[in-house]
Amino acid sequence: IDSTEPPYSEKRFNEIKDEVSTYLKKVGYNPEKIQFVPVSGWHGDNMIEKSSNLGWYKGPTLLAALDNLRAPKRPVDKPLRLPLQDVYKISGIGTVPVGRVETGLLKPGMVVTFAPHGVTTEVKSVEMHHETLSEAQ
Repeated sequence: IDSTEPPYSEKRFNEIKDEVSTYLKKVGYNPEKIQFVPVSGWHGDNMIEKSSNLGWYKGPTLLAALDNLRAPKRPVDKPLRLPLQDVYKISGIGTVPVGRVETGLLKPGMVVTFAPHGVTTEVKSVEMHHETLSEAQ
């Protein structure tokens, strides 16, 4: 926003906001629920502290807007979806698939089937960073 003519122009900010809002609507977002924050990364305006250069802007700083974001609810009520990142074959342990649970729950004792090959097996343990977990979600 510091490189607009004139610098820190509210008019130019609103033009950009309108263009981005139009695009966000097309891809399925509601721009009314999105906080637009004018910042200058080069000069640090409105990033952490309010800037006198942006006196026309009454909303939060970028840091405050990020702090106000709510984490999305984990979709644990949906079927298990676990994209695999890698598969390790460890002698004495067996085959260890590694991935992230995107939806559903993964618990020891569950019988899971991996697509597309249809390999079915029982989950022996669930671990994250070498710590055993009761479940992964």
